[in-house]
Amino acid sequence: MTNNLIPVYAEIFMLVAASAILLIDMFLSESKRSITYVLTLLALAGAAVFSFADFNSGATTYTFNNMFVSDPMANLLKLFTYLATGITLVYSRQYATDRGMLSGNLGGEFYVLTLFSTLGQMVMISGNSVLSLYLGLELMSLSLYAMVAMRRDHAVSTEAAMKYFVLGSLASGFLLYGISMVYGATGSLMLTDITRIIATQGANHTILVFGLVFIVAGMAFKLGVVPFHMWVPDVYQGAPTAVTLLLGGAPKLAAFAMALRILVEGLPQMAFDWQQMLMALAVLSLAVGNLTAIVQTNIKRLLAYSTIAQMGFVLLGLLAGVVGRGADANAANMAPAYSAAMYYSITYVLTTVGTFGLIMMLARSGFEAEELADFKGLSKRSPWFAVVMTVLMFSLAGVPPMMGFMAKWAVLQAVTATGQIWLAIVAVLFSLIGAYYYLRVVKVMWFDEPADTTAIATPFDMRVVLSLNGVAVVLLGVMPGALLGTCLTAIKATLAS
Repeated sequence: MTNNLIPVYAEIFMLVAASAILLIDMFLSESKRSITYVLTLLALAGAAVFSFADFNSGATTYTFNNMFVSDPMANLLKLFTYLATGITLVYSRQYATDRGMLSGNLGGEFYVLTLFSTLGQMVMISGNSVLSLYLGLELMSLSLYAMVAMRRDHAVSTEAAMKYFVLGSLASGFLLYGISMVYGATGSLMLTDITRIIATQGANHTILVFGLVFIVAGMAFKLGVVPFHMWVPDVYQGAPTAVTLLLGGAPKLAAFAMALRILVEGLPQMAFDWQQMLMALAVLSLAVGNLTAIVQTNIKRLLAYSTIAQMGFVLLGLLAGVVGRGADANAANMAPAYSAAMYYSITYVLTTVGTFGLIMMLARSGFEAEELADFKGLSKRSPWFAVVMTVLMFSLAGVPPMMGFMAKWAVLQAVTATGQIWLAIVAVLFSLIGAYYYLRVVKVMWFDEPADTTAIATPFDMRVVLSLNGVAVVLLGVMPGALLGTCLTAIKATLAS
């Protein structure tokens, strides 16, 4: 049934909810903007109900002439997308209010654009055609471009938005050019058809390789990996912290899904070519990200370079699915590597939202807690949240028993299983280098005297969610089996469909 709407109920609900909230917000005064906030969280919860029902069924369903697929991997990633976005909104509410981002007749645009960005991510995650993937990517990107520039009276934010828009447009051009070359070689935009045509009818290998280069370049920009990382530190620093988190959190899950859909599901016969590209991107990202982060004093730039290094690990998981397997490459033995990359992406997002949440917690009206010095003596000002930040830094560094350690371990296991021991050694060495700048944040919090003794005023809901965020990072590190197993099951079902 090509027009079955059941698989897209979550997307339809999100679209209707975002449009309705946009209209409702027009009639709300600034003092009643909390209604928009609550409705936005309810929209995310409603979409989660539909996605959870689909995930629970375990079925893989295609619709819209096979351009859209609802499978276990898609639904699991969507659930974590809603979770990350919802947590981001809780953390961002006070921050955005203090900076006038929720004021005026159109103050609700922050929430509406967040929902449209989320809708774009949902379409990316479920795209089974390069065209639907691209449409989802542009819906997400255009919403984020606008959000980076929301503080129109803030010169740094406006500059960051311009950089992001120009470089993002260039990356979209790369992606479109690559898609057009693959279409020219195969005559199809459907991922399943592209795979079948290359396998059975053959296609001009030279054209496919050129197309693949441009596609990988476009995806690498969205992941923020070297050498397509130029926008990451500037945009992370220049954007309002609430928008930085919307940029650096949930969209990474959509970018991972897009990479897996195109490379693994659409171009598996080109694996030898794209694994070489991913290997170079991964090693460069680990090197540049970790080495450059060491000299940063702005914590948002530090976390930006940290993100570049973390995405290098995700690429290691993706390339480990096929590298060195030859004729043994099949769904059963590729799934552990891809599930490790998926688990790593989820781990990164859950840790990152907590980290930026703490940055927003320390900020107040007229003050941005963006420098390492702003974290001095946090243990004396708020011991509990110093513990939470320590847990999050340890997780990003890969210190046991945090979930970040288990994520790195899973990826390294997948890499060593392919016989690429040197690649695992490189990853470990750069991770050890990266541990320095994470531990520097911990040192500043626990051993330096406070530079600011102002009391930390935090909304109750933010304190609760931040605490649960920190606890979850520990519990999912101590007991990772459930989430790892769920990722593996979802990937196996997706590859087998």
